[in-house]
Amino acid sequence: MSEQPTKIAIVEDDLAIVEMYRAKFEHEGYAVQTAGDGQSGLELFDTFKPDIVLLDLMMPEVTGFDVLSHLRQTSTSHPFKVIVLTNMGDTETATRVYKMAADDFIVKAESTPKEVVERVQTLLGKKSPNAA
Repeated sequence: MSEQPTKIAIVEDDLAIVEMYRAKFEHEGYAVQTAGDGQSGLELFDTFKPDIVLLDLMMPEVTGFDVLSHLRQTSTSHPFKVIVLTNMGDTETATRVYKMAADDFIVKAESTPKEVVERVQTLLGKKSPNAA
């Protein structure tokens, strides 16, 4: 019986970024689902049960801060990691999300999709499903 692919939820309101990361992670063999806003991200988390969440912070209505807080306070049914992927690169923001129990913090403008995949692999302690 083959192992289930690692599931990644991308919660991001910028469609171009969503599609770029979706394509990269699917190419690497991950199962990917996306949500375009924080509320949809919370709903996706409950139905998809991702292993890792890539979470933008600046979204309309329900922000990434709100999503992270909700996930960490209420979601204990399965283990998961959260990588905050944002353009808010200041130290204050990084400190805040780490205090909220984010597992990693990546500034979009300073990272390539390949580097983000590598950070996911490191965080999960394994290679991409398609790695030889």
